[in-house]
Amino acid sequence: MGAGVVKSEGGGGGRRGRRRGKSAAMSEINVTPFVDVMLVLLIIFMVAAPMLTVGVPVELPKTAAAALPTEQEEPLTITITAEGRIAIQTTEVADGELIPRLRAISAERTSKKVFLRADGSVPYQRVAQVMGALNAGGFNQIGLVTDAEGPSFGAGDASNVGTDG
Repeated sequence: MGAGVVKSEGGGGGRRGRRRGKSAAMSEINVTPFVDVMLVLLIIFMVAAPMLTVGVPVELPKTAAAALPTEQEEPLTITITAEGRIAIQTTEVADGELIPRLRAISAERTSKKVFLRADGSVPYQRVAQVMGALNAGGFNQIGLVTDAEGPSFGAGDASNVGTDG
């Protein structure tokens, strides 16, 4: 591992001509330990990355929309569960406390972007009410979070076009 020592053979024919104890440094780098460490770090990050996502489990509706680009600031996520309860990130909030909390959060954040996750079984009226509360709380850039495996409605895929028959 690392640099080693290579003994040099002296040139001369007798005892006098030999150099005893002289050695030259080996100038090779052993990268095996570096590769081992990098592979261990890669495995650690691959295992830890899925656990870093926050959220309340909901069944998101499926659409053909593309994902939004991410920013440096952690996105604010509002979730509406199947029962109609509201959560900011992972903290459940009562309906009456939603707008005051959103105003307090909006005052601290630079971005006015918020992601709204709603269970597919939640009525549209409930989603519209929460969107109105988000607007009243100071967030005017609302992104609706969906799953990407939904119907494309003919956007480049003729197999999804329904026919009566």
